[in-house]
This record gives sequence, structure tokens and C-alpha cells, in this order.
Amino acid sequence: MNKVFTFFIASNTGSRIRKFTISGFFLFFLIATIGTCLIYSGFVVKDYYKLKQKQVDSDTLQKKVINQQNEIVDQREQIRLFADEINNFKSQLVALNTFENKIRMIANIENNSGRSNVFGIGGTIPENLDANFKISNSHSSLMREMHEQIDQLTIFTESQGKGFESLFDSLDKKKNILASTPAIWPTTGWVTSTFGYRKSPFTGLREFHKGLDISTRIGTPIIAPADGTITFCGKRGYMGKAIIIDHGHGMVTRFGHVSKFLKKQGEAVKRGDTIAQVGNTGRSTGPHLHYDIRLNGISVNPEKYILN
Repeated sequence: MNKVFTFFIASNTGSRIRKFTISGFFLFFLIATIGTCLIYSGFVVKDYYKLKQKQVDSDTLQKKVINQQNEIVDQREQIRLFADEINNFKSQLVALNTFENKIRMIANIENNSGRSNVFGIGGTIPENLDANFKISNSHSSLMREMHEQIDQLTIFTESQGKGFESLFDSLDKKKNILASTPAIWPTTGWVTSTFGYRKSPFTGLREFHKGLDISTRIGTPIIAPADGTITFCGKRGYMGKAIIIDHGHGMVTRFGHVSKFLKKQGEAVKRGDTIAQVGNTGRSTGPHLHYDIRLNGISVNPEKYILN
């Protein structure tokens, strides 16, 4: 049975009292509606805050993604720079190996370390890494190649270090021989005629030139290319005024077309000492120095001994 609820409400002045009658069903419906609205509003508010939190999380995640992308770009740029450094390091190792071999040849020191070739068995020098790839491209293949070359460079560096240790020990034993081996240019200028066959500037016939002709100004200093003793100062046929140094161990250097002697016969000299000045004496087409080396009386190519 539907109950009826009566409410009395006084006016503001208190003079009249109003009477309201509400059925129990309507009151129940009203309370249920308000309760439902409150519950629904609670869910709406809760969903709103969840959505708001997801938006904040999304913004945070987006910032992380952007930061990670920037880090990837920076890392790939570092990889590219590192690839360039590997290429440069490899070039320096090859140059060191070449320099070591040249020193061994000049000092007549055999390589007994088993490193007959650069970069191990086969002597194949790895191709330079392509460091000009696009930043946006994948760099996994470059990374693998870099790791492989680093492994090779590590092995070769260790081997090169042992080679230099062996060379140093041998050079220490042969330092007197090395000091007496012509190893620097005897003067400054331009090589106008090399060691070997050439067309004679005087007869036009094919002849064997036993040294180097270095064209330069009259008066240019001539320096001793190694330690030794002056064994000759004077005129010597087509060479005009000539000076000869005996370096010992069968090694002799000769300097022709000299204008002025600055050392005397029998005088000891050190590598780098000024011994004479360039001239145009003897049979000559212009101011220059004729420089030759003889080993045990046999003419050899001076350029094979020059290091600087």
C-alpha cells in the first residue's frame, strides 16, 4: 500500500505554515534518481580523471620517444665519426708498417717476427668504412664491420708493437752502422735526373746515370747524409770539383760540381754537417749537385736510402 508523507514548512515570517503531501512511491523514486545521478556523476568524474591521467602519460611517453629519437640520431652521428677515426687509425698503422719495413731495408735487418704482410695472413687491408651513410638509415651492418675491423686492428697493433720492439733491439745493436748510413737529402732543390738509364744531355745517347742530379742555386749548402770521414776534396773529371765521404762498412758518398769546399780531406763529419756548396763546375748544363752512393764499390740508388 502506497504511503503518504506530509511535510510542514513555515514561512520566513512564521505567520503561515505550508503543508506538502508526497506519496511514498514518488519519494522513493526521487531518492533513487538522485542516488543514481550521484553514482553516475562519480563514474563520470572517475573516467575523466583516468582520461586526464592517460593524456599526461601519453605526453610523457611522447617526450620520451622524442628524446630517444634524438639520442639515436646522436649515437649514429658518433658511430659515423668513430668510423672515420677507424679509417684514419688504419692508415696510420699502414704508414707505420711501411716505415718499419723501410728502416729494416736500410739497416739490413730481417723481419723474423713472421709479419710478412699487413693485417695478418694474406696481407689484405680492409676497405675503408663508409662513414657517409644517412643518419636515418639502419647502421647494423656498419656496426658489424666496425667490430670486425677493430678486432683486426687490435691484433695488428699488438703485432706492430712487437715488430717495433724487435726493430729497436736490432737498431740499438746496429746504431753505429745506422749512423754511418746515408739517410737524408744532401741539399735542397729539384731532382732533374734520377738513378738509371737516361738520354745524355751532352751526346744524346743512352747512358746509365749512377746517381741523382739535384738542381738548385749556386752556393746552396751541401750536407753530410751520414757520419764519416772526408777522403777526397778536389777536381775529379766530369764531376768538376768533388768531395767524397767514406762512411765505413763499405759505404761511400760522392758529391760533384761543387763550387766551394767547407771541409778538408781527412776531416771527420757528422750527419747534418755542411761540407760544401753547390756549384756548376765540370761538365754541367747548369747549377746542380750530382750525388751518388757506392756500396762495396757498386753504385746503388740513393733514393732508396733517403728517409726525410
